[in-house]
Amino acid sequence: MKRSNLFIFTGLIAVISLIFYSLQDGKSTADYQAFIEKERQEKDELMKSGDGSPLLADTIPFEGLKYFPVNEKYNIKAKLEPVEEKKVVLLGTSDGKEQKYLEYAYAIFDMDGIENKLLILELMDAGPLRGKLFLAFADESSGIETYGAGRYLDVKKVAAATSIDLDFNLAYNPYCAYTENFSCPFPPKENILKVAILAGEKTYH
Repeated sequence: MKRSNLFIFTGLIAVISLIFYSLQDGKSTADYQAFIEKERQEKDELMKSGDGSPLLADTIPFEGLKYFPVNEKYNIKAKLEPVEEKKVVLLGTSDGKEQKYLEYAYAIFDMDGIENKLLILELMDAGPLRGKLFLAFADESSGIETYGAGRYLDVKKVAAATSIDLDFNLAYNPYCAYTENFSCPFPPKENILKVAILAGEKTYH
């Protein structure tokens, strides 16, 4: 599958849901819980039978993706610090290649008494996905409860924004977590967190 299709398929539902939720002020805990659960159910349907799902050829019956319980602690509004002198970043991929990205900004937030700083990148490929933001991270749960090579989080570009929403309850696995037939970029070294993000998708297998 082309990488453009990979990004479109894995991120579409999460992006739509994230935008929808960001427009809804005053959501109760119950409403938020229902929102996340609905997003997860829709992704299960896509992974089970959607066009391009990495699990369609799996001989093991699909029993649903695995997630941490929804926890609003991990729905964070982070400070957004733009990168003034942007540089090209090369990320290694699961198939031994490299992909080019452009530095975009840092998302800075506190968790468990530790300041965390995530580098948000921008896609440089020509085509409809050019300029799309990309955020990959690993944390203290990686390789234990979550996929060892890290997870992804969809974020939305907003002009002149000074903050950014990071909802780790929506963190998801790259396709190479399910099968070796995909090329998935690894997180940059800056994005290996010293805290455990016990939210979002767990290891599948």
